[in-house]
Amino acid sequence: MNIEFLGAAKEVTGSKHLITTIKGKKILLDCGMFQGKGLETDALNRDLGFNPSEIDYLLLSHPHIDHSGLIPYIIKLGFKGSIFCTPATRDLCSIMLADSGNIQEQDTYTFNKKRVRQGLPEVEPIYTMLDAQEAMQYFISIPYERDFLIDPDISVRFTDNGHILGSSTVNITIKEGRKKTNIAFTGDIGRYSKRILKAPQAFPQADYIIMESTYGDRLHDDVSTSEQQLLDAVVHTCCKKKGKLIIPSFAIGRAQEVIYALDRLERKGLLPDIDVYVDSPLSLNATNIMRLHTECFNDEIREYMKTDKDPFGFEKLHYVRSAEESKALNSNHRPMIIISASGMMEAGRVKHHIANNIEDKKTTILAVGYCAPTTLGAKIIRGDNVVSIFGTQYFVRAEIRRIDSYSAHADYQEMLTYLSCQDKKKIKKIFLVHGEEETQINFANTLNENGYKNIYIPSKKEAVMI
Repeated sequence: MNIEFLGAAKEVTGSKHLITTIKGKKILLDCGMFQGKGLETDALNRDLGFNPSEIDYLLLSHPHIDHSGLIPYIIKLGFKGSIFCTPATRDLCSIMLADSGNIQEQDTYTFNKKRVRQGLPEVEPIYTMLDAQEAMQYFISIPYERDFLIDPDISVRFTDNGHILGSSTVNITIKEGRKKTNIAFTGDIGRYSKRILKAPQAFPQADYIIMESTYGDRLHDDVSTSEQQLLDAVVHTCCKKKGKLIIPSFAIGRAQEVIYALDRLERKGLLPDIDVYVDSPLSLNATNIMRLHTECFNDEIREYMKTDKDPFGFEKLHYVRSAEESKALNSNHRPMIIISASGMMEAGRVKHHIANNIEDKKTTILAVGYCAPTTLGAKIIRGDNVVSIFGTQYFVRAEIRRIDSYSAHADYQEMLTYLSCQDKKKIKKIFLVHGEEETQINFANTLNENGYKNIYIPSKKEAVMI
């Protein structure tokens, strides 16, 4: 059989890997969008590198758009197979893919107005909200730790990897005659010290591992300090500077971690008497889905919920639904906290909040997660003095802070811990994906130093026989 690496190869977005067995069965691991690449993004997303009608099965590790975002597109182009994932992943995809379709419709509408003025033909969105809604009929949800056959010669098991709600390592066993091959696709690996979700679980022994490497050369700050760092940012910005604390955050996972931290501070009587706005309809819907899947929660939050039934809500917390309410926050000059998507500051309502406040010295922009190198978030974090937002140049006068410990991705030490359930001698090869090339090279060296051999970094569209 062979594996083709069609996305997230020497980069951190567009996760897509295609397994083709000797019998010609085609299994797609993830089907993610490329994000944060400017004008290149649309062309990259339309160039799949495979014929969707030939794909037999899609195994989805988790619902983040860089892993799931092209599912409605391949269905438009003829995919008729089944999409297997965990129940929580399916529930989250039902809102995330629809939101993605809506964003594409809006972006295309704006883009086409410019093209019409230039005398150019209009373009179609990659897919629409309706396409996303119709795609959900192809999903089949399977709980963690259950072996299931997708084909007489192919069995699959999902194991909890702690990245976000419902995320999994996809474990595949493929029989080819007398030969049996075990492949583990880690998706994105989570943390061992998260406040809400269970720690990553051990996964079955693999012959080949397709492994993420986002933070393969970095150690995160101790998560125990994150709450105090968050409180310091709140007090400094809202009480001392009398300004706005803007927290760009992914709608799923990161937003709930921050909300839960603020809830804990409020219960301790430490949170200042200021309003907190979660300005992301997707975050609201994701939080409601999280409330339905407490089976994914760890013991800490379960114990907390014995005295606080809703860890994602308190008196001063407001979930913003309408665009009008969102716009009103920009004319409200009182100190406040705004949590809004997207985490990389590339799209969504947070981009408007940043545009309206980035030149105000009283504002603090608090980054709490990874930003791909080409994104607006990365430019702000690295200290660019001027950034372009919606085609307008803005001076960065706001204070920029960062809390790295809220990251949902494991650092290199945590990834080593995750691999510790494996017998190193039985692993034939580890393929590093979902990471910048320099980071992957550093992580490959770390793996070698820790006794793991045959580490390989595939290029985009490269096919490898196993």
